[in-house]
Amino acid sequence: MPRRTTADLPALSAILQRQQLVIIRSQALACGLTSDAIQHRIKTGGSWQRVLPGTYLAQTGAPSANQRDMAALVYAGPVSVITGRAALRGLGISGEQPAMIDVLIPAHEQRQSRGFVVIRRTIRMPELWVAEGERRYALAARAVGDAARVAGNLAEARAIVAGAVQKRRCSVDLLIAELTAGPRNGSRLFRIALGEVADGVLSVAEGDFRELILRAGLPRPLFNEPVRRADGSVIAVVDAWWAEARVAGEVDSREWHLSPADWERTMRRHNELARCGVQVLHFSPRQIKAEPRAVVAAIAGALAQRGNRAQAG
Repeated sequence: MPRRTTADLPALSAILQRQQLVIIRSQALACGLTSDAIQHRIKTGGSWQRVLPGTYLAQTGAPSANQRDMAALVYAGPVSVITGRAALRGLGISGEQPAMIDVLIPAHEQRQSRGFVVIRRTIRMPELWVAEGERRYALAARAVGDAARVAGNLAEARAIVAGAVQKRRCSVDLLIAELTAGPRNGSRLFRIALGEVADGVLSVAEGDFRELILRAGLPRPLFNEPVRRADGSVIAVVDAWWAEARVAGEVDSREWHLSPADWERTMRRHNELARCGVQVLHFSPRQIKAEPRAVVAAIAGALAQRGNRAQAG
């Protein structure tokens, strides 16, 4: 005759509900499940699955992004906090679900990276975090900084930093504070991308444009600068502005012109700038990448022509 379970099923159910169907072995044992009972649940065809060492999901099928986050936290320990790209998703700053989840734990803890969890030991454990139920996410500045520090290239770091600032989820001042407080090793791309954003660059394509202008030795413009009428009112904010020559450079990405209304607004803006004596140079992200010499030549020619006109006048 089979033995009747002595498990505290209400307690087990409460944990699963609180932790989005995620549970660790010690919790299951504390609720009265035996090792054999756990093994029975996670065997092939069972109702549970093992997602990390000693960490189970009480459902079949792939875990959701939130369940992966929950599993990462219960695996890493009770004071762990998710940071980096996974935190940016959890905070709603990014829609990307990263393959790996970065989790902060105190420097003295011994937990190891496993599966989709990357353990980041730190002496700077967050004192504050954002709680989404039982899930804990680092504040935006820390999440951005940690994600940018492990970015694979400048374009990736630029997208992380600029995206958070552009969405007004994190200020430049907070990111500067995070850069200053964090480690210098591994922060080069974060530092460069933050410098660009502080200079007014708010997109990856604008960052490429800025880098090309500075590398080519062209006169340095103001980035993301308002162009004003004689009465001081703002006509538009342009990507690059050579005020003395009244030349503006614009990065035109197709994603901003998906509807006739968007296109009409752009044309009205262009026409108003032209009416006020501004020469607007338009470049696509593809041109900036594939035809840098042509872009530089167009800017240099416009600046020279405007300079000659001013001298002749």
